[in-house]
Formats: sequence, structure tokens, C-alpha cells
Amino acid sequence: MDNFPEEKTYKSHRKNSIVTFVLLGAVIYMATIQVKAWWSEKSAIKVTPRAVTPRGDLGDDEKETIKLFEETSPSVVFITTINLRRDFFSTNIYKMPAGTGSGFIWDSDGHIVTNYHVIKGADEAQITLWDQSTWDAKLVGVEPDKDLAVLKIKAPDNRLKPIKVGESKNLLVGQKAFAIGNPFGFDQTLTTGVVSALGREIESVTRRPITGVIQTNAAINPGNSGGPLLDSAYRLIGINTAIYSPTGSYAGIGFAVPVDTINRIIPQLIEFGKVIKPGLGINIAPDSFVKNRLNTSGVLILNVIQGGGADNAGLKATTQSANGSISLGDIIKKINDKAVKDSSDLFRILDTKNVGDSVSITVERNGKSKDFEVTLGALSE
Repeated sequence: MDNFPEEKTYKSHRKNSIVTFVLLGAVIYMATIQVKAWWSEKSAIKVTPRAVTPRGDLGDDEKETIKLFEETSPSVVFITTINLRRDFFSTNIYKMPAGTGSGFIWDSDGHIVTNYHVIKGADEAQITLWDQSTWDAKLVGVEPDKDLAVLKIKAPDNRLKPIKVGESKNLLVGQKAFAIGNPFGFDQTLTTGVVSALGREIESVTRRPITGVIQTNAAINPGNSGGPLLDSAYRLIGINTAIYSPTGSYAGIGFAVPVDTINRIIPQLIEFGKVIKPGLGINIAPDSFVKNRLNTSGVLILNVIQGGGADNAGLKATTQSANGSISLGDIIKKINDKAVKDSSDLFRILDTKNVGDSVSITVERNGKSKDFEVTLGALSE
């Protein structure tokens, strides 16, 4: 009998818990209904976009830039280079994309101009035109010293839109410049800027100087190489070739080989497959030897090519006697009264000459200065 009061207390607590749970459930249910009603009311509010503010007509400068792109972009092409590889096990040949770059249509015969470094080492190349049609290209000619190359495609005339050719000799710092190309593979990209400087010099892939280079702040990135630099008259003024950047991407300084150089070299590449360069008819010693071993400046003649301009003029080559003693050849010090401190100076001067031109050469021979008149011949490859 003593246990009955405890059992009644337990049942009373259990009953109270059930009542509390039911009341809590009812409160939650009512709160849910209220939230749904509030949300339905909020959702019924109509949300509309902001009104568009009219802008008026485009500015004249913007219209000109748009027109320039519309008229010149069909002259710009996308270049994909391909390398051929042989499967080790099956010996099958397969193709691998090697790189991308830009170029432009030179004439209605399908000649495409680009940078030499864009196609260097490639086994094949494909050209994508403005209408997204793709064409296999063949190599016509290269001039590594100026980082130029010519390809050719067999495309219908109506798809070939040759670029307008301008001139670079009368460019002015500050005038507008426009670059069109395919940076990072994004085709038909336009960037704008100005001619930042003129007469710059950069080094080609052969380590020879390219002179008269145009500097621009129009954004040039990897993939822009080979694309055109244009003036505000929609004319070609240069070919985008290099950038100066610690990171390899655009840093505000880009370089373009001037169109006057392009217009002189491309016709030769199309006709002969190479550039007919003027030369003295000599082989020269490395600059490091002249500077470090001879402790002097100039260009040391190692060999004189028989029948060449230097041979006919009487320039002396470096020789070695039977007992092993070496007799140094002439060291070129001046050409046409311009100082020649190293091979870059020599190439820079010869680059302005043509086959058949005569030049006055001052050399150092056995410690004495001597002058010669040399007729430039065609440089043998």
C-alpha cells in the first residue's frame, strides 16, 4: 500500500508532460501558419527591373574605333601550329597542337604574314579566317633575323581581305595605335593605345638586332605575336612582335617591327623564299673573343670568301702557320665612318645596304689603320 502514492505522482507528471507537448505543438503550428501567410504576402509584391537610362549616340571617337575594327579584323587570321609525333608502339603518326599566334592577309593570292617565332619548329600550320573557316598552310619563306615569315593558303578570293599597307617612316610619338590579334587564344581581340616611342631596337631569335622598332602601349599579350599594329587610317604600320614584361604578360610596353621593314622583306620571301642580303664576303670571330682575348673592340675577320667583295678589295683573314702560330686578320673598326664596336654594329649598318652597294671600310692591321673600298655581294647562306 505504501507504493501507491508514488505511482499516482508518476502518472500526474506524465499527464502534465503530454499536455505541455500538445500545447507546444499547437503553438508551432500556429506560428507556421502565420509565417506562411506573411511570406505569401511578401511574394505577392511585384519586383521590376530598374529603368534604363538613355545614353544617346556613340561618340565620334568610338564610332571610328568600331569602324576600324569592322573593316580590318577580316584581314587578321588565327594561326595554329602543329607538330607530328610517331607513336612508339604502333609507329603511327599523330598530330599535336604546338602553339597559337596571329597573322594577317598580305594579298589576294593567299599569302599570310606572321612572326618567324610563331611558326618556328612547327611541322604544319592551320589558318583560321574571319569567317571561322580553317585552311592548311604551307611555308613560303622566313627571315629569322627580322622575325618574319610568310605562309600561303588556297582560299577563295571572297574570303581573302588583304590588309591596307601604310608606312612607318613618318610616324609620330603620341598618335593612335591599334592592335588586333588572338591573345591567349581569344581570337579577334582589339586593343588600343598610342605610339609610345620610335627607333627602338630589339633582339631577334638569331640574336641579331632589329632596328627602327615601334614601341606601343596597346596591350600585346602571348598570342598577339604576328598580328598587325594599325594607325587611325586603318593601315598597317607594324607587326606585333615582342613585349617587355617581368611576368611574360602585358605590362604596358610592346614592340612592333615597322611596316617599312616588312614591305621590303616580304616581297623577297614570296619571290625567293629568303632575303637576298648584302654581305662583305667574310666570316667573323665571336665578339667575346675580340673583347676578352684581344682586349679591343671591332670585328675580327676569320676567313675571307674567295671571289667575294672583301677578297677582291684585299682584306686579310686570320691565318695559322705550319708551326701553329696565329696571325690575326683585319679588325673592322669603321664602315662609312660609322664606328663598328661589335658584330651588332656591323649587321646594323649592312641592314641599310643593298647588294651591289660600295662601302668604305677602315680596319686595324698590325696596329695600323688601313682603308678599303668593298662592293657588297649577295650573302651566301
